[in-house]
Amino acid sequence: MLGVHFAVAADTERALLVAADQGDSGGVGEILESIEESWTDGELTADTDKAWDAVHRCLTDGTLDPDAGTYPLSHTVLGGRHLHDQYYVVYVSAAEVREVADALREVQPAWLRRRFDAVDDPSYLGAQDDADFAYTWDGFTEIRALYERAAAGRAVVFTAT
Repeated sequence: MLGVHFAVAADTERALLVAADQGDSGGVGEILESIEESWTDGELTADTDKAWDAVHRCLTDGTLDPDAGTYPLSHTVLGGRHLHDQYYVVYVSAAEVREVADALREVQPAWLRRRFDAVDDPSYLGAQDDADFAYTWDGFTEIRALYERAAAGRAVVFTAT
């Protein structure tokens, strides 16, 4: 699954939350499709390809469990509010974004590497070698930069399809 984080404007945030509150997965999907098709601001998106998987594992307990780990790092990828029942659409509020951004600033390469090397989950399909860590670190830095930019008042939505 390919992952993308979007720093969304307030009107898009409201539309997604209304659709999710109404249990309208189709509506959530349509809004996301519209976002993906019309998105032009590369500063407000982080396309992490498949690195999101390892990033989440490193920031939590080594698994893809959305409830794993400690807030706020746990909310970087999968730990927010899930808005769709068939694929990942994970919402982090603007207030939470600021807290996640603050926590991500503290993450250093050596710390993330130790966490990466400790992943012991047979469902992780990465090579877990130096190249895989470099790929994970690149994805992490993209996500961290997005959260920094979004901390000015935007919510973040992560999607993986």
